[in-house]
Amino acid sequence: MITLRGLVMILELHQQGLSVSAIAARTGVDRKTVRKYIARGLEPPVYGPRVPRARLLEPYEQFVRARLAAFPELSIPRLLREIRPQGYSGGLTVLGDFVRAVRPQPAPAFELRFETAAGEQAQVDFAHFKVVFEDEPDQVRIVWLFSLVLGHSRYLWARFVVHQDVQTVLRCHMAAFEHLQGVPRQILYDRMKTAVLGELEGESIVYNPSLLALAAHYGFSPRACKPYRAKTKGKVERPFRYIRQDFFLGGRFGNLEDLNAQLAHWLATVANARVHGTTRQVVAEHFAQEQPSLRALPADVFNATLKLERRISHEGMVSVGGNLYSVPEGTRSRVVEVHTLAHEIRIFEAGRLIAVHAVLEGRGQRSLLPGHRQFPRRAQQPVGAAGVLPLCRPGESVARRPLGFYEAVGQRLAAS
Repeated sequence: MITLRGLVMILELHQQGLSVSAIAARTGVDRKTVRKYIARGLEPPVYGPRVPRARLLEPYEQFVRARLAAFPELSIPRLLREIRPQGYSGGLTVLGDFVRAVRPQPAPAFELRFETAAGEQAQVDFAHFKVVFEDEPDQVRIVWLFSLVLGHSRYLWARFVVHQDVQTVLRCHMAAFEHLQGVPRQILYDRMKTAVLGELEGESIVYNPSLLALAAHYGFSPRACKPYRAKTKGKVERPFRYIRQDFFLGGRFGNLEDLNAQLAHWLATVANARVHGTTRQVVAEHFAQEQPSLRALPADVFNATLKLERRISHEGMVSVGGNLYSVPEGTRSRVVEVHTLAHEIRIFEAGRLIAVHAVLEGRGQRSLLPGHRQFPRRAQQPVGAAGVLPLCRPGESVARRPLGFYEAVGQRLAAS
């Protein structure tokens, strides 16, 4: 049987004009064979069927199938240990490839949508954004989006902040409740550190004490999501993507204040004015029906205190949350106690209140209260009768001479 290489040589010699006899003499192939292949042209040779190789796993495949049918979750190492005594000498990889191909797959379970009653639940979380403000075009800023979504009506409240600390979380809660003019009975949180500190044995959740104080004041109960169960918090995860794609991307923002102003306008005119895809109702109208079911706001103001120690700088400022707050001149202690409230910064020296500042938003800002700095005034010098400042010290006198005297002195000095 001629090979493919020999066939190609015969055809090439034929194209070069050689006769059948010359081709047969050069290739060592019979002239009848040369004529047959020239007439047939170039065709790939036909090979016989390959003899199948014996597979090491084949004698044990039926056993493996039966075990997986009875116990679909059996591990591959376990199956390997079971077929080794039966004589299997292959490796784990061959067995693993076979198991992955034949293991019964569980039927996908349908998701059960979890709906909440009016006023019953809200979901809270933070999302990470990077932005370049027009006021600072050469710097990329990291901001966080705090979002609260009511589970029943899907009403959305959100605000961009610079910090993700406890005081910022408390202020955002208070602002959201004030906007809603009410409080849901339960708030669902992701495992963010400002809300959940950890978990004890027996699945007991340890919440941040400041968050618990806020919950006690407003009358809601915090609830943490189960770990690795993002679908339990889908009502707030999807709005983050919605805000990013429909509002944030491609936008131009002067600063953080402008960013939040544009966000508030978008929430009022787009997000909460749309027909929601699940409820099939206008979000704002649905919220108007839900709002009477919210708990009423408490009469008094929430003032949980977080106590810190801070060192006074050489400029008479203390740093809290990336911003500087002044202390009055004459403060003797180099270390003071700082009480951070939701909207105030209080500074104490030896238990005595010495300064109260409003909380600054953002970073790198300074709060200098009136009266904290006294600039010395320059003593006014007496003015002469002609409105000319005297050049001598008090108690001294200067002789008055005519201008000719000084001219004569100048000529004498020039001559010498």
